[in-house]
Amino acid sequence: MKTILALETSCDETAVAILRDHELLVSEVASQVAEHEKYGGVVPEVASRNHLVHGPRLLERVSREAKIDLAQIDAFAATSGPGLASSLMIGASIAKGLAIGFDKPYLAINHLEGHLLSPFFGETKIWPNLSLVVSGGHTMTVLVRDVGDYRIIGRTVDDAAGEAFDKIAKLLGLGYPGGPDIEKRAINGDPARFDLPRSMPDSENFSFSGLKTAVRYLLPKIAGRFGETPEQEHRLTQTACKLSGTDLADVCASVQAAIVDVLMSKTIGATKKHGMNLVTISGGVSCNKQLRVRMEDACKHHGFEFKIADPWLCTDNAAMIAFAAMLKLQNGFKSSVTQEIDPNLALAV
Repeated sequence: MKTILALETSCDETAVAILRDHELLVSEVASQVAEHEKYGGVVPEVASRNHLVHGPRLLERVSREAKIDLAQIDAFAATSGPGLASSLMIGASIAKGLAIGFDKPYLAINHLEGHLLSPFFGETKIWPNLSLVVSGGHTMTVLVRDVGDYRIIGRTVDDAAGEAFDKIAKLLGLGYPGGPDIEKRAINGDPARFDLPRSMPDSENFSFSGLKTAVRYLLPKIAGRFGETPEQEHRLTQTACKLSGTDLADVCASVQAAIVDVLMSKTIGATKKHGMNLVTISGGVSCNKQLRVRMEDACKHHGFEFKIADPWLCTDNAAMIAFAAMLKLQNGFKSSVTQEIDPNLALAV
């Protein structure tokens, strides 16, 4: 029975978790959302400074809550990429230091692999599946055969779904992150009022920049703001347009519907094409209730099994990193403490 401590610091969440065999003993996350919201996005320097503050505190807390001395940990793991370099460095450095200090193995874990495997959290086997990983910076479909046996089927060629939510929310004058704000306002909206684009329907890849641009040019028209010259018209599209009431709800509902339609149709299409029977979803955007419900309904309609990570596992957390590390350790995987972080780390295929 192995006990793993993992750290996740790929962006603005500081997270630490301890997993014994396949039982989660403790998982703690220190969020920085409130600190970055005023900037409309994550500021790398602010994020890394906060990781330095929260990291040692969380280590002490998880050790105390799990009633485990750090010397009893069998292996230490950390996210090595992709993510912000200044953030990744903090978690990886802490894990490496602990591994060296206690003479234990160190495992460098791909953040995307953590999401990819999270629908199976707590299980001992990964079943072949077609996975949709949809988060703030990543949107991809992956053919999964086993731990470490992956093939990327489709990926975003520009904005990821989460980026589209954030950027459109900013245009609407809403908060950060944008997905939850748009989802909340979409509840009372009409998703059919505005005909927004569903890009690249014949490709397995994703594109959401066209949706953002369509909304940018739609908003001034809804608000009745028209420039007298092309230059004035262009300037109007560069500023936030604070709608309210029915207009705001309908735009949010239409945006959400466009994103969910694309994610659902491409995932179901890839599942059919590649002969899979199980669909999994993970990543922060998979917290969206509309996506979860519609994907489950579509899988039932086509006779596919469906697995989705619990909402607390979808956002950045160390439990999924510990789980991926446990599975990889069981397969004989270990990393060198000299292994560098990689902000652009790709999913190994």
